[in-house]
Amino acid sequence: MHAVGTKTGVSRISVSLPEGLLDDLDNMIAKRGFVSRSQAMTEMINQQLAEHRSELGHDIMAGTINLVYDYSLPGLHKQLSDLQHEYVDEVISTLNVNLEHKQSLQVILVQGPADRLKQIADSMIACRGVITGKLLMSAAILPPVHPLPAETRA
Repeated sequence: MHAVGTKTGVSRISVSLPEGLLDDLDNMIAKRGFVSRSQAMTEMINQQLAEHRSELGHDIMAGTINLVYDYSLPGLHKQLSDLQHEYVDEVISTLNVNLEHKQSLQVILVQGPADRLKQIADSMIACRGVITGKLLMSAAILPPVHPLPAETRA
């Protein structure tokens, strides 16, 4: 890989790929609606960097915990709610959607150290009655909801 800097804050690189892989990349670009290979590669690199940062443990990340669970199971909704209260510093917001067949989709917006977010997601996914769950993280972070006045910051 060779990089050439430009004056616009963007670097140009050259990448060698096997022909079949390039064909697969171009097909994926067309199907997903990217305007260019550069746009697709940028998105894939950002995704891999976020995943890499999340593995490091302590970087602050924003993300979602996506759960599908059986809402008819007594006490499960309260258990998930209690976990959200336990991690009130990391849980920003929750969206619940009723699905068919006594299932609910819960999307929980979270922010905090990556290892802590994994711990929260694991706790929720392990609850009896959760059918499936996944933590998705991004290196981008949310701005403070309400910044503290300058005199109270330490």
